[in-house]
This record gives sequence, C-alpha cells and structure tokens, in this order.
Amino acid sequence: MTTEFLVSLLTEHGPWVVLVFYLLWRDLQKDQATRAVLDKNSAILIEITTIIRERLPHGGRPGA
Repeated sequence: MTTEFLVSLLTEHGPWVVLVFYLLWRDLQKDQATRAVLDKNSAILIEITTIIRERLPHGGRPGA
C-alpha cells in the first residue's frame, strides 16, 4: 500500500469512522450511567421494602 492510498483513505473515511466510534462510545457511557441509576434505585427500593416488612405485624391475627 502506498502512502497516498492511506492518506486518501483516512481523508475520505476517517471523519466518519471517528464519528461512529465517538457515538458508540457516548452510547456506552449513557448505558453505564443508566445502569448505575437503576442499580441505585433498586437498592433504595429494597431498603424501603425491608423497612416496611419490619414495621408490619408478623403473621397471626390481623390487628394483633
């Protein structure tokens, strides 16, 4: 391969390739941020559920 061919290839397709990889990278970052928020929300819901279960009367008759 000649240097001219490589330069023309990068000049013609380089910006698109860089753009595609940048968009994929940003999508990955957004996905990771979304997963982090969902994990945190799940942990909060588990804590709330645990607190509610601890405060409810255990078995037996209602109102006992």
